[in-house]
Amino acid sequence: MTLVALFGLIATSCINDDFDDSPGLKLDFSTDTVSFGTVFTDLGSPTARLLVFNRNKKGVNISSIKFRNPDSNFTFNVDGVSGNEFHDVEIRGNDSIYIFIECFISPDESVKPVHVADQLEFVTNGTTQEVEVEAWGQNVRRLKGERLEADTRLTAELPYIVFDSLSVEKGATLTIEPGTRLMFHDKAYLAVRGTLQAEGSAEAMIDFSGDRLDNVLPDVSYDIMAGQWCGVRIDAGSFDNRLSFVNMRSTSEGLRVDSCGDLTRQKLTLHNSWLHNSQTTVLDSRYAKVDAYGCCFSEAAQAVVRLTGGEHDFVQCTIANNYLFSAVTEPNLSLYHCLPEHAADNRNPLMRATFANSIIYGLGSTITPEDLKGADVYLRNVLLKPKGDDDANFINCLWDEDPLFYTIRADYYFNYRLKPDSPAIGKGNASFVTPECLYDMDGVDRLADGAPALGAYAEIAVEEE
Repeated sequence: MTLVALFGLIATSCINDDFDDSPGLKLDFSTDTVSFGTVFTDLGSPTARLLVFNRNKKGVNISSIKFRNPDSNFTFNVDGVSGNEFHDVEIRGNDSIYIFIECFISPDESVKPVHVADQLEFVTNGTTQEVEVEAWGQNVRRLKGERLEADTRLTAELPYIVFDSLSVEKGATLTIEPGTRLMFHDKAYLAVRGTLQAEGSAEAMIDFSGDRLDNVLPDVSYDIMAGQWCGVRIDAGSFDNRLSFVNMRSTSEGLRVDSCGDLTRQKLTLHNSWLHNSQTTVLDSRYAKVDAYGCCFSEAAQAVVRLTGGEHDFVQCTIANNYLFSAVTEPNLSLYHCLPEHAADNRNPLMRATFANSIIYGLGSTITPEDLKGADVYLRNVLLKPKGDDDANFINCLWDEDPLFYTIRADYYFNYRLKPDSPAIGKGNASFVTPECLYDMDGVDRLADGAPALGAYAEIAVEEE
């Protein structure tokens, strides 16, 4: 290397290592507010990330970084080093550093969320800049490996977080009141060996979800992520279960109904509920009597609804698929043990089922088997995605039609209400509308305008988001 080149390299290095000490210098931040949303008391938060940029050619020296409140609910580290206060933090020219922030809120007697906030202060060349940090502390009730051996009631005052499992034992009934929230930690599940009675309302739905309330992307909630918890398992010996006005989502297994082979007793009734977003199936029932009225089933990597044998009435239901995380591997409505050839070496009776005033539409194929000749399975006034023709099993169906949902998959927006120009509006048969499904999940009368719309939702004006 020549002396001229060496001198140039040294000079450049010296220039890059210079620090700008002008009092008007300011830092840039990736956001002006770090918001944790809801944080459960006594549990701590996920880690939030803040980037601090020096847009200047020369380096800067941050003389102090600290929270304004010395007893803050928030803690932080700088590029992986923890501390309560940092001094003389250097950022080279046109470079940045990471600040990682966490939140911990102690429990109190509050029922409603409590707002906490602080300011993270940066002092550079005598100039103070602040980034707001905030969270809402929510007290919760914790259930870990809980076995309910006597009748139990869960109420809406505080959310519940289930760790590991919640089991309703044989002989016990779990009653869940309107507006109750059950949030399940990773791999947690609800097992029903006794009876489950979850009775919400249009104004106060019952919520079954994962316990991650932060964002997976800056403007996208973790709520869209499947596989956050296992799901609900109804045991072979459990009967007379009911889910009404329940929003259940983001599972790995969905709602599983084990085989009982007894069709003289009602296994499960689903009413005005939305079950969605499963890594496998949303509803998987085997050789049981399961009925659904006014329900929406959506988003699954396998079948959205998988029924094996059993006896079923699905009225005013939507079965739709816009799953985000993998290819769909089964038809949206998958029916097994419903044709005579399925009966070989099986003592369980073949399926008896009716699907009426409903919609089956979405990614993947629509229904299996496609030819139901010889089966005691009937689709009456059902909108279907593929081309086809009515026959003895498909009666007054709408073929090759788009129901025109408000759903926009690319924007992570899932809304299965019907647009005003949907072909499903007015195509239902009013005689199929029983008292169980006269009103939809929004409390709208299906027969207010005469013939009902197909699917879970009555015709209603909804603006796209």
